[in-house]
Amino acid sequence: MDAEQRRGWGDLAQAIVDAVTRADAPVTPAQVRDSLGGDLAYTTVMTVMSRLNERGVLARQRAGRAFAYTVVGDPAQITARRMHRLLEVDDDRAGVLARFVDDLTPQDEQLLRELLDRAATDEPADKPGSSGRQRP
Repeated sequence: MDAEQRRGWGDLAQAIVDAVTRADAPVTPAQVRDSLGGDLAYTTVMTVMSRLNERGVLARQRAGRAFAYTVVGDPAQITARRMHRLLEVDDDRAGVLARFVDDLTPQDEQLLRELLDRAATDEPADKPGSSGRQRP
């Protein structure tokens, strides 16, 4: 069984995003494949990176005959996307969220309450890197 068969698409996509995030400069699919151990087919890595670009997770620019990719957004946005993907895995969203909240420190629980209160009143978040989302 090869690496693509052992690893699910979501796991591979996350590993690719992590590799691009760690890079100091835009990286090509070949560089990402090498950083992941090189046991993946180049075309597999290239396809996943292209799909991540289409989803707005990665940005790309021409680098010779290939594209070089960077992560879109700041670390907080990347982590938030990761959290959303993890939440989508289980049908019992209430159970997942309840267990998540059970493991929060009192300080994080208070911060979460404040953020939820702000979101309920449509106040923009004032934390660095937050989107200050507005409700439609």
